[in-house]
Amino acid sequence: MFERFTKDARAVVADAVGHCERGGEERVEEAHLLLALLDREGSRAAFALTSLGLEGRRDTVGRDLAAARRRGGLTRADADALAGLGIDLTEIVSRVEEAHGEGALTPGRTAGGVRRSGRRLFTRGAKDLLGQSLRLALAHGDRHIGDEHLLLALTARPGLPSEVLADHGVTFTAVERLLWGGGEAKAG
Repeated sequence: MFERFTKDARAVVADAVGHCERGGEERVEEAHLLLALLDREGSRAAFALTSLGLEGRRDTVGRDLAAARRRGGLTRADADALAGLGIDLTEIVSRVEEAHGEGALTPGRTAGGVRRSGRRLFTRGAKDLLGQSLRLALAHGDRHIGDEHLLLALTARPGLPSEVLADHGVTFTAVERLLWGGGEAKAG
């Protein structure tokens, strides 16, 4: 499938691996792909993110992702559901970090973060995202997967990246309308 990726989409995947390595994590996750998308300039995804107001907000998005990862990767909906059962997630995170150190609940962290082969593997969610980007590209009549399809797939999937993007006004509907939609001029 990687042969269907445009130069921009390949750069996003490579940069996601870099984010994973710098974070000392073992596996590339959807959040790493989002961070890599936020680093892009001059691509369709960069255009969409800028048009939707995310230009210059990479640090804020990164902090939001880090805060969610710190609570074990649970979304706000998960935290609200636990609160409904009388479980205070903030208190649990505080107690675990008190006993085991800050970031103890962060998924995917290892001592070295590198597998024996030296390559980072992708989580099931990240692999599914790449597959979904292909389906979205085909649904829009595109034969190749661009970084805009990666962004669209991130907004379509439930989880932390889509929640954080939605908090900043970047939703599936907004991205699709901006890049492909409703009789308006197409970007790119």
